[in-house]
Amino acid sequence: MQRMENDPLKPRIVESDDGSHTLRVDALNEHYHSHKGAVQESNYVFLKMGLELFKEREHIRILEVGFGTGLNALLTALSANGPSVHYVTLETYPLEMDLVRQLNYPAIIARDQAETFFEAMHNAAWNEPVAIHDRFTLEKRATALQDLPTIDPVDLVYYDAFAPHAQPELWEPVIWTSLIERMNPKGVLVTYCAKGQVRRDMQAAGFEVERLEGPPGKREMLRATKP
Repeated sequence: MQRMENDPLKPRIVESDDGSHTLRVDALNEHYHSHKGAVQESNYVFLKMGLELFKEREHIRILEVGFGTGLNALLTALSANGPSVHYVTLETYPLEMDLVRQLNYPAIIARDQAETFFEAMHNAAWNEPVAIHDRFTLEKRATALQDLPTIDPVDLVYYDAFAPHAQPELWEPVIWTSLIERMNPKGVLVTYCAKGQVRRDMQAAGFEVERLEGPPGKREMLRATKP
């Protein structure tokens, strides 16, 4: 999740229903990932409903809002037989490494190189591209979406900000206009959020928007495509 300006929050680790960790922010009654299953939510919303659409491509560019625990980036880097990826991710308040090292994602995912990639991602320099492996380049940007300068157009957006009630500035209509301008034709945006107002604002910005079945514990999610 991309966190707020002047963030006084103290995220703490909790175990979600699939055994994987998420972070809870008590002040907002919010989690970084679903308490119904962090890994299964990320796999479903961002990889199955987003990345798999591009499995026949040679190369894609992804923009993530925001980096948070690094779970979405890790799962993408571990995805097999997919395109090579340039992954731009935004985060204004990176987690402390002491907290990151307690997260159990590499053990839960149980894939070769998961722990190595996870450590490399969190240790990677900011504001420059870093090759995590030969088919995955990570570019962490220490900036809010509203302040992001011009970037090369992206094919896929992982929209993983805190929910609208907690971070309303990242769900305003201007956000979707900004994002559609940064995307290639037929580019796709996926988000766990399924609020009607968000869907209408995306449509007003020019997206074609689908309501999809949500991950376990959530009825629906949204997928938006740039014509």
